[in-house]
Amino acid sequence: MRITKLEHAAFILEKDGAKLVVDPGSFARPLPDATGVAAIVITHEHADHWDAPHLQAVLDANPAAPIYAPQGVADAASDFDITVVAPGDSVVAGPFELEFFGGTHAVIHSSIPVVDNVGVSVDGGALYYPGDSFAVPDGVEVDVLAAPSSAPWLKVGEAIDFVLAVKPRRAFPTHEMINSDAGKAMAKARIEWAAQQNGGTLLDLTPGASAEL
Repeated sequence: MRITKLEHAAFILEKDGAKLVVDPGSFARPLPDATGVAAIVITHEHADHWDAPHLQAVLDANPAAPIYAPQGVADAASDFDITVVAPGDSVVAGPFELEFFGGTHAVIHSSIPVVDNVGVSVDGGALYYPGDSFAVPDGVEVDVLAAPSSAPWLKVGEAIDFVLAVKPRRAFPTHEMINSDAGKAMAKARIEWAAQQNGGTLLDLTPGASAEL
């Protein structure tokens, strides 16, 4: 399986000629190639994780591709056919086996409503991505962790503790586009340190870069 990181929280997994698109949001550019998409996963309803034009472009090229997302996305993206998933659900999408965790977005502030959010494990932990949360996938040995690195709801100590709790073999920073270059470098170093504490390493992915999982 191959991952290509896009801007912010978006990425593409490729396996056996099929693609899984995750969180194609407003901070990301359109997919470089929208063909061959087996499914789309949207972790929650915030605009930096789904964007109607991006979503429509993928569906135009792949009309049968299902969209898996929590109820909040189904409510917000009512023009699209959303297959609602919740923590504990498992689905098979083409060659990808998906399992969902968590349930709620991390708290930003008491004045801001907490929305639905699902983390997704792909192929039994080959990759795990929590969306905008620190939901640990209990019982899953994670090979590659997409670790949130900067957000209005995040402080770096929490990101470190999350990586320490998951114990991935490899980790890379995601959700990074609100940081300056200096902030991105700092967060990446902290995530690398946290991965190393349990024998893991940094997977140094920048937007547009790919790696084999």
